[in-house]
Amino acid sequence: MTRYVYRFGGDVSDGGQGDKNLLGGKGANLDGMASIGLPVPPGFTIATPVCALYYENGESFPDSLKAEVATGVAHIESVTGKMFGDAADPLLVSVRSGARVSMPGMMDTVLNLGLNDATVVGLADTSGDARFAWDSYRRFIQMYSDVVLELDHGRFEEALEIAKEDRGYSLDTEMTADDWRKLVEEYKAIVVELWGKPFPQDVHDQLWGAIGAVFGSWQSERAKVYRRLNDIPGDWGTAVNVQAMVFGNMGDTSATGVAFTRDPATGENAYYGEFLINAQGEDVVAGIRTPQYLTRAAREKAGAKPLSMEEAMPEAYAELARVFDQLERHYRDMQDIEFTVERGKLWMLQTRSGKRTAKAALKIAVDMANEGLITREEAILRVDPSALDQLLHPTLDPNAPRDVLTKGLPASPGAASGITVFDSDTAEKRAAAGEAVILVRVETSPEDIHGMHAAKGILTARGGMTSHAAVVARGMGRPCVSGAGTLSIKASEGVMRIGTREVREGEVLTIDGSTGEVMLGAVPTIQPELAGDFGTLMVWADEVRRLKVRTNAETPLDCRTAREFGAEGIGLCRTEHMFFDAARITAVRQMILASDEAGRRAALEKLLPEQRSDFIEIFEVMVGLPCTIRLLDPPLHEFLPHEESEFEEVAKAAGLDVETLRRRAAELHEFNPMLGHRGCRLGVTYPEIYEMQARAIFEAACVVAEKSGAAPVPEVMIPLVGTKRELELMKTVVDRAAQAVFAERGRTIEYLVGTMIELPRAALRAGEIAEAGAFFSFGTNDLTQTTLGVSRDDAGRFLTTYVEKGIYARDPFVSLDVEGVGELISIAAERGRATRPDIKLGICGEHGGDPASIAFCEQTGLDYVSASPYRVPIARLAAAQAALRAR
Repeated sequence: MTRYVYRFGGDVSDGGQGDKNLLGGKGANLDGMASIGLPVPPGFTIATPVCALYYENGESFPDSLKAEVATGVAHIESVTGKMFGDAADPLLVSVRSGARVSMPGMMDTVLNLGLNDATVVGLADTSGDARFAWDSYRRFIQMYSDVVLELDHGRFEEALEIAKEDRGYSLDTEMTADDWRKLVEEYKAIVVELWGKPFPQDVHDQLWGAIGAVFGSWQSERAKVYRRLNDIPGDWGTAVNVQAMVFGNMGDTSATGVAFTRDPATGENAYYGEFLINAQGEDVVAGIRTPQYLTRAAREKAGAKPLSMEEAMPEAYAELARVFDQLERHYRDMQDIEFTVERGKLWMLQTRSGKRTAKAALKIAVDMANEGLITREEAILRVDPSALDQLLHPTLDPNAPRDVLTKGLPASPGAASGITVFDSDTAEKRAAAGEAVILVRVETSPEDIHGMHAAKGILTARGGMTSHAAVVARGMGRPCVSGAGTLSIKASEGVMRIGTREVREGEVLTIDGSTGEVMLGAVPTIQPELAGDFGTLMVWADEVRRLKVRTNAETPLDCRTAREFGAEGIGLCRTEHMFFDAARITAVRQMILASDEAGRRAALEKLLPEQRSDFIEIFEVMVGLPCTIRLLDPPLHEFLPHEESEFEEVAKAAGLDVETLRRRAAELHEFNPMLGHRGCRLGVTYPEIYEMQARAIFEAACVVAEKSGAAPVPEVMIPLVGTKRELELMKTVVDRAAQAVFAERGRTIEYLVGTMIELPRAALRAGEIAEAGAFFSFGTNDLTQTTLGVSRDDAGRFLTTYVEKGIYARDPFVSLDVEGVGELISIAAERGRATRPDIKLGICGEHGGDPASIAFCEQTGLDYVSASPYRVPIARLAAAQAALRAR
């Protein structure tokens, strides 16, 4: 028969061996604390598999569970010497949740279970404290009615407040035993009114009701949201822990508290926490009373008057300090602890690895490695790479007031304040005048690149986490909130509306790209600090990682930022962004509007020195490093005007009449441009475009080589290749340009020609494509779109639902679809290497900065990942972790 209940405490352990998957985190750690001799109230854990069975059986329990729970209750009775339901000396228990990973506050708890009209009298007699007994009973009725019976919590709070007002009290602690007894009668009357039945008096009915409620809370809305936000699978389930109650509300020699063995905000090696004398656990976290500090140093630093636990209860504090040290040594991590002191005796109720900020995680990991508590490899694995985002961007001052207007998607981390502007030209103009601006758009396009660059932050009403705005903003290190669907933007009127509120152009907005919040007015920010522990951990990470880490960058500033963050070259330089520059867009449009090759070449001659200058600036930053340059990719119509008002201006600049311009724009219009005349298809029909770009690349490389004595290594990437012949044709164009430049300059430099794999056909035919290409760079943004048949800019409407319903484990544009897109990458890598064993393989989509996707790249044996500049440290740490886990 399958075992479902595991006992702990009182020198009894039913095994489970601290298995969090079986016992949940809380149950495993209670058993662990008991096994090392710490004072843990006895109890038992109902294992996590019961949670799944509970839902599979229509919210009913397995037949064998009743007998096992009875054995568990008998264990607690034998250790405590009290009987469950005994009117003379009653055993009371707590019923708590405990998933395999901590989900603080997301699931339900019931305390003081086992009290009824008879046992409350026995508790008063045995404790010698009638006030404590009746206070415990009213707490139990209030909590049980809320959690199990699902009655209106506010009615009980209201009754308590009225009772205090009627007696002229301001604090709960002023209530007498008689006051609590009368309130209990009121509470029972509220239960009858709202539930239609008396409050349950049978202690076994109470217990099973609480167990069912805890399992039921696994599917509560707040728990589901928390799981989705933290990538916790819904099928894990929770355990239930039933444990003898110990009481912190038995007078001035009793207390309860929550503590961390190190500061969870800073990582400082100092005890951190709060406690309350004569209180129960929920009082500390509910904010009903102001907790006191744990240590004298913390109290004095805060200038607080109430004595710390160190001063008020020195013996219990000294024992607690010893327990802190013992737990850190045992679990080898910073611990988050709940404790109770009952009449001077310390009891440990919970320990778990404490939640911490990124800054604290870094410091704790590095300090513990230096202390010899963990190895450097373990320190690397202790820090969540994604959490580094908190350190790489300005963050809002957590203590500053904020007026939140709405919330969108946290598309690019960091925070910024500035005046509201609704178009890119205005953003550029006002930024040039020294103003900080927030660019607000319905959605952005490549034409907004100058405004996005000028802005301190970007806000869009449409688009997802991998929309144009999100991708470009992350690359620039700009905070971005996208998909703020409650925004109604009227750019022509210079106003946006959120419900009944309006924000006009020129008014100050603050956005938080880490949370998605949009706030009216300026909110102070805190600048990141990247020295010290950050640098130490990065050095350790670089020593163990195999994957190289490059950056996606196309401006000198992006390149310098990425190099400062440790980038080892460029994995993707998008040349089209350079074409949108105001100084050269006219020549680009002349090239597009030209009626023949001669006209196109004349326009391209004007662009050549501009492109060469772009590449010189980039190569100077990346001297001696590989630089993958993607030749022109987007369809030509993106460079033409879209608004009616622009046609006349462009026609005049191009020397054409407006009708000719409109006709040409109509000719270039495509119904599905993402799969239209773009990428290498442009190069095949207009090879002179790629010829000019290749010449600019090689001329720039030669210039930098002459200046510095060390050339970069250009890797010329042909986009959207689906056949070997396409790549052969384009390689011929690039090679011819290279040889011409080398002949003119009298020097040669190393270079490679390869392709971006972003079509399923290219992945499947990678063996023959590798005959022409020296490298593959997997463009996972488009490869995901073309494999799934999903537009990333439109998917925000349904992808959240798909993730919630388990169709995708995560948003496939955020974390690689390993089963589908990943299999295509594996096939392409295998077939490419079979043809060309030394082929260079990398990934340059947004997934290059996602830790889970990087782990897949390590398993597949790719050579490098490429991420936006501000995600380079994340990629370095994730690559190190992937290498360590692969050992």
